[in-house]
Amino acid sequence: MTSGEDMRIVAVQMISGPEVAANLAAAADLVAQAAGAGAALVALPEYFALLSSDEQAKVAAREADGSGPMQDWLAETAARHGIWLVGGTIPLVADDAARVRNSVLVFDGSGRRVARYDKMHLFGFDNGAEHFDESRTIEAGSRVACVDTPFGRLGLSVCYDLRFPELYRAMRAVDLILVPSAFTATTGRAHWETLLRARAIENQCYVAAPAQGGVHAGGRRTWGHTMIVDPWGEVLACRDEGPGIVLAELDRAHLAAVRAQLPALAHRRLDPAS
Repeated sequence: MTSGEDMRIVAVQMISGPEVAANLAAAADLVAQAAGAGAALVALPEYFALLSSDEQAKVAAREADGSGPMQDWLAETAARHGIWLVGGTIPLVADDAARVRNSVLVFDGSGRRVARYDKMHLFGFDNGAEHFDESRTIEAGSRVACVDTPFGRLGLSVCYDLRFPELYRAMRAVDLILVPSAFTATTGRAHWETLLRARAIENQCYVAAPAQGGVHAGGRRTWGHTMIVDPWGEVLACRDEGPGIVLAELDRAHLAAVRAQLPALAHRRLDPAS
């Protein structure tokens, strides 16, 4: 971390539905709870503003970059509480008129937007009983996104990105990786915690993964288990299911000690940028 004191972070768990206004109201209550608990940074889950069984709903609700009720809500909420707020994710206009970008937006404590990341890896899954193909309605992003903050350097990713370690290597050294997600119950049960802990260990950083967690309108079940993991791979806090907040302290001294005792980042031999 670059400056400032240790940071208290909150990862928010939700069970979002198809109504944007209702989701924003639910998120507002949880963000207020987090701010009241002393959080300096609050991260919301993937699809926090809209999660519908109708995959075209997000196309209909998409906003132009920089303008729209979901973006306005994020800016106003960050400024109201004086917190850094990570809105992961909302649908933004894509180059393809039939699809959207699934975008994480980061706002500082004044309500100023300081970063955007468009989900790069699009989920596809078919086990016979469940079928998902995000590429039908989402246009993939192509750029790694990191942002420097008073608390350290943040790396941005979304859900299925978690399975692609080369994305995180391309971030170089970061202090906190954010992974807003809506993992299915099937894949989450099998892989969620293992992948989160692996990304924390191999990148020697904290990982915060705010998630959707429960049964949604239309019957979809998301895995939940919102968690925060430390650079040694220890799970600091976790919420299995249901709306709520997960809080942990990001300890600057612990981060530095892990990197000093086991300088794996300095021992790398392959350059991810080459």
